[in-house]
Amino acid sequence: MTVFSLLTDMVKKAPEKQRIVFPEGDDQRILTAATKLAADGLLKPIVLGKKSEVAKLAADAGLDLTGVEIFDPAEYANYEQMYEVYRASSKKAVSLDEIKQNCAQGNYFATLLVKMGEADGMVSGANHTTANTVLPALKLIHAKPGMHRVSGSFVMEKGAEKYIFADCAINIDPDAQILSEVAYQSALTAKMVGIDPKVAFLSFSTKGSAKGEMVDKVVEACKLFQAAHPDIPADGELQFDAAFVPSVGEKKAPGSKVAGHANVFVFPELQSGNIGYKLVQRLGGFTAVGPILQGLAAPVNDLSRGASSQDVYDMAVLTAAQAVMDKD
Repeated sequence: MTVFSLLTDMVKKAPEKQRIVFPEGDDQRILTAATKLAADGLLKPIVLGKKSEVAKLAADAGLDLTGVEIFDPAEYANYEQMYEVYRASSKKAVSLDEIKQNCAQGNYFATLLVKMGEADGMVSGANHTTANTVLPALKLIHAKPGMHRVSGSFVMEKGAEKYIFADCAINIDPDAQILSEVAYQSALTAKMVGIDPKVAFLSFSTKGSAKGEMVDKVVEACKLFQAAHPDIPADGELQFDAAFVPSVGEKKAPGSKVAGHANVFVFPELQSGNIGYKLVQRLGGFTAVGPILQGLAAPVNDLSRGASSQDVYDMAVLTAAQAVMDKD
């Protein structure tokens, strides 16, 4: 079963439909995905924008908005409450003028709808940068209790093969504690998509074959993870071949329960993670599902500005699945 078949099944079986907000209601790709999501009965799409303009864009594209809630921020009645939620959620002192200015922006407004419980998750990025999508969530939603960072993973899928690569999107040069947390967040994502996690902390060294601070960081991250999550198999430091190829794993890390069988790969820093997933995607023919933002107290996910309407649809399903998991 594919990743999205599993996620779709999870969303369908949820006790209630998840409310996913799309700030970019002036984009036809967003409306196409939202109308299909509503028609398929998977979730409750909330699209931000002026109702007349959204209706005209939909009509011009031949889209049926039945089941899609059009939410015009200009008609919102609870701005005073929203301003207070913003002020209370911000870790830095912020003026009322700045709050009002930010709340007038679609991504901040949508993020606050999630924060206030008026939506279960947000999908944006069709016309915004990753920073414009992610920063409001980092400022106002923050990390889940017990977590200190947000990270970005990809599900790499080809036929029956599925793997998690992280962090490929957020943390540039994580320390050992952050790497350990990224690994745990990635293990949770693995479970969400039907993978029984076996975590490999990657390095250019396997079990002391090389020395240096970069290796020490990965070794320490693995130790922290193993102490905090003894129920999840993990090992490191491992070179990729030792983590992935059984015969190499047996030779380089004899006795390891993970070496040669890993399916969650934690990269030592962002450069290698980002390069690694794109190599596997482009040269290996894998589909890269993501980036999946991990560790937020409520789900927010970012689209590529080149995303298709199907990409929007898929990311909304994934976001709804994260919301379902958060409520379990």
